Amino acid sequence: MTDVTNGVLHTLFHSEQGGHEQVVLCQDRASGLKAVIAIHSTALGPALGGTRFYPYANEEQAVADALNLARGMSYKNAMAGLRHGGGKAVIIGDPEQIKTEELLLAYGRFVASLGGRYVTACDVGTYVADMDLVARECRWTTGRSPENGGAGDSSVLTSFGVYQGMRASAQHLWGDPSLRDRKVGIAGVGKVGHHLVEHLLKEGAQVVITDVRQDAVRRIVDKHPAVQVAADTDALIRTEGLDVYAPCALGGALNDDTVPVLTAKVVCGAANNQLAHPGVEKDLADRSILYAPDYVVNAGGVIQVADELNGFDFDRCKAKASEIFDTTLAIFARAKEDGIPPAAAADRIAEQRMSEARAAKAAKAAKAVGDARAAG
Repeated sequence: MTDVTNGVLHTLFHSEQGGHEQVVLCQDRASGLKAVIAIHSTALGPALGGTRFYPYANEEQAVADALNLARGMSYKNAMAGLRHGGGKAVIIGDPEQIKTEELLLAYGRFVASLGGRYVTACDVGTYVADMDLVARECRWTTGRSPENGGAGDSSVLTSFGVYQGMRASAQHLWGDPSLRDRKVGIAGVGKVGHHLVEHLLKEGAQVVITDVRQDAVRRIVDKHPAVQVAADTDALIRTEGLDVYAPCALGGALNDDTVPVLTAKVVCGAANNQLAHPGVEKDLADRSILYAPDYVVNAGGVIQVADELNGFDFDRCKAKASEIFDTTLAIFARAKEDGIPPAAAADRIAEQRMSEARAAKAAKAAKAVGDARAAG
């Protein structure tokens, strides 16, 4: 028998990272679709999370990523105060090579087959135009274009939420939410990062950027010549006098190599899964580096796509994204009270909200059964 002790089934059923309600493997040979839909929790409502289109090395890696991302969405949605649980989907393959209209329509049919338990949106490798196609087969699709009843690009409010998280971090650490004259380093100035640059410059912050794509750097510098450029992320995190570091590219930015050399006193960025492994949050705390949990401060995007289900209103979404400031402060306060890092405090608050929701659902179901028996 194959040893799966360390495989995805063990993760799903036995590890602390598991606990998922449902995992669906999807295949449509006609279009070449191979996908995984993971639903971690529906305690707070239908699971909501994006669709990642990525050339995974193997299917096991794809399933593991879906499980991890879905779990993260449960925590993100709980902390954002949304009536949604957490889910995520991954499509296996290089989107540049295999993405077709037929494949996306087939994917939409699989999402629709879940009857609303999972609501999808954009993620790495998928875009607004893709969601417009998926929506032709599935009404539980967000991240669509305004022409098709959606809100369009969610990076605007994602960056706004990160900015609010930075302001809360400044308030907690320095007693003033202003970022004027603070030096902020941003790694990754793509869809979210370039909006973040605008927020910071408008407030009078000093901005240092880096990105593996030189065209993204050039777009910023051509518009704002005062913005400084670091050669790479390694150079950025070692920048003298850096107050805030904002990882806005790939996950795992905070690890055993980067944390010891960080010059910043605050880490607050848009990237998902910034902590490379459990224990990194303690390493940050030991160096007196304040970490604003990524899934809390980057929730502006999910707030935006969730609002599509109610008829999108930008002002309503921005007002809710503004609450990230107070939520971040509450996490720092809880961390201090419990004597734990902010990441652990955020997890505790999210878990408490999900637990209370599950208990309320169970009580409601028990009451319904009792009422039915009494009536019978």
